[in-house]
Amino acid sequence: MSEQYHDKEFLEMVVKALVDHPGDVRVDRKVDEMGVLITLDVNPEDMGKIIGRQGNTAKAIRTLLRVVGMKNNARVNLKISEPEGGLRSNESNNNTSAARSVDQAMEDLKM
Repeated sequence: MSEQYHDKEFLEMVVKALVDHPGDVRVDRKVDEMGVLITLDVNPEDMGKIIGRQGNTAKAIRTLLRVVGMKNNARVNLKISEPEGGLRSNESNNNTSAARSVDQAMEDLKM
C-alpha cells in the first residue's frame, strides 16, 4: 500500500488489538481541504474499550494518529461512529434504557 495510507493501516492494527470483535472493525478514510478524516466503526459491544475511561483511550488513539499524520505531512482526524442504539439515541428516547447502557458499559470494562 502507498505511503499515504499508513494512518488507516495503523488505526486498524491498534483497534483490532483492543476489541473483542476485530472482524467488525471498519475504517473509512477521506481526504479533503481540511486534511484526512478517518471514520471508525466497531461492534457496539466494543465501544467502551475504544472510548476508555473518561475518553482516555480515544484521546490516545487520536494523538497517535496525529503523529503518524505529521510524519506524512498530513492533518489526521478521527471520528468514532456511534453504533445504532447507542447511548445518545437511548437518552433521547428513554433515560432508564440509557442508565442500563451505562451500567452495562461499566460492567464490560471490568477485567
